[in-house]
Amino acid sequence: MNSKVSLVVRILLGLFVLIFGLNKFFQFLPPFEAPEDAQNYFAALMNSKTLTLVAVVEIAAGLALIFNKWGALMTVILMSVSVNAVLFHATLDPANVAPAIGLLVLNIIVLIGYKDSYSAMLKG
Repeated sequence: MNSKVSLVVRILLGLFVLIFGLNKFFQFLPPFEAPEDAQNYFAALMNSKTLTLVAVVEIAAGLALIFNKWGALMTVILMSVSVNAVLFHATLDPANVAPAIGLLVLNIIVLIGYKDSYSAMLKG
């Protein structure tokens, strides 16, 4: 993949998750409208402090990707957040699934950009 494209996508993903991670602490973005089941599930995640952990992972991954430090590791860890975001919206809030799919696509593109970093793991 072109290094300039990879750089832009990596920084976009980093900004995306950094903003959403910080928003979980500071609530500077307007809350999204969602069906009652989705709101109840989201409230349970907040009450159990699971969203705090997700926010920390998003902030750490965002900073790692922006500054290109431990980006390969954080991209793998961030994949769990991306997949869960898609599954959450696909099942409970289909009207708002597009940003989650965008997150997943960016995450996959960045994973591909770091493919050389994973070669040792993939050798038998």
